[in-house]
Amino acid sequence: MTFFYVKAIHIIFIVTWFSGMFYIVRLFIYNREAEEANEPEKTILHKQFNIMIKRLWFGITWPSAILSLIFGFWMLYLLLPDISNFGSYPGWLIVKLGFVVGLYAYHFSLHQIYKQQLKGDFRYSSQQLRVWNEVSTIFLIAIVFLIVVKQGISMVYGLSGLLVFTIIIMASIAIYKNLRNKKN
Repeated sequence: MTFFYVKAIHIIFIVTWFSGMFYIVRLFIYNREAEEANEPEKTILHKQFNIMIKRLWFGITWPSAILSLIFGFWMLYLLLPDISNFGSYPGWLIVKLGFVVGLYAYHFSLHQIYKQQLKGDFRYSSQQLRVWNEVSTIFLIAIVFLIVVKQGISMVYGLSGLLVFTIIIMASIAIYKNLRNKKN
């Protein structure tokens, strides 16, 4: 019974964590694009975006990432008796945990961008940030499919589908950029 409550809380914090990651990069993009504004608009926008970024990052995203990790480990702990009866962790879980490690690496990369932007260091174009914004979507899809489908899908089909989805996302970003350039 405890397992299901822990799992529900884990899922809630995963949802809020992803929400924070999806939105933070949008704010990075807007903050970056404010660089092109004239004064005093530029300073006003940067000040406002920096406040929004800081509140989102430390008020929602970081706490959700930490609590997702805590409740994830708690679930693994609660599963240990079941796993010991089977002898090892299922393969899908090991792959999923690999994607989770990648997701935390992505989270830390966002933290680096956060620190750079607060210093006024805009290393990435808004286009590069738009592409980077989709990385969390790719992680989300991979992890959800692994959890829901588990052994019901072969690794080849799963990775092929993820690759096709990634190509579609990147093509969509390129199309959006072309449409936006034509509009301007």
